[in-house]
Amino acid sequence: MSASLPPFPLPQEPVDEPELLQLGSPEDDPCLRADAARNRARLLEAAGQLVAERGAAGVTMEAVAVAAQVGKGTVFRRFGDRTGLLTALLDHAEKNFQSAIITGPPPLGPGAPPLERLKAFGCALLRRSADELELQLAAEPVAERRHSNAPRRFLRGHVLILLREIVPDADCELLSLTLMAYLDPPMIHYRSKVCGMSQQRVEAGWLDLVDRITRTAPPC
Repeated sequence: MSASLPPFPLPQEPVDEPELLQLGSPEDDPCLRADAARNRARLLEAAGQLVAERGAAGVTMEAVAVAAQVGKGTVFRRFGDRTGLLTALLDHAEKNFQSAIITGPPPLGPGAPPLERLKAFGCALLRRSADELELQLAAEPVAERRHSNAPRRFLRGHVLILLREIVPDADCELLSLTLMAYLDPPMIHYRSKVCGMSQQRVEAGWLDLVDRITRTAPPC
């Protein structure tokens, strides 16, 4: 693998799915004091309501502070900045999606052939991104971190595991990057908002792409 590519958090042979990875920082987990956890939930509830009413563009640290009836400094201390706040809003959906991959029913979850799982994964991620697209774009990490953040590595690692089962003689690491590029939120936005492509057409394109790649992938 090229040294310029971010490392995959997986060994060379297919293994069990990795643990769930969240978008936020480790300090945002259950070790929080009860009052801090309640305050965080209150702020996220206020931010979620603002997204529903105004869209992601209308969510600012000041607006969340006003909606939650706290000082602006409290919001900054909890989330660091606007990107941290929007990222925290995506955590719940991210964990649910990862859980569906690891333990959910087939074909997204275990129990289906790997090719069926790969097709189902892309369609499910395309639908989720369509529902959350504005929020995902607003919470997008800086360019150099975008493809190496923990949730993106998890999803790419899942694709890599499936590809190693489907086309074990191919350059599966490179193919996994190619497939994930199709599922990238900015590309989803371009296809749907700029090109006007329907969700049905985009999902059909994913299935066709997977069929072509897994049928014609060259040996290493």
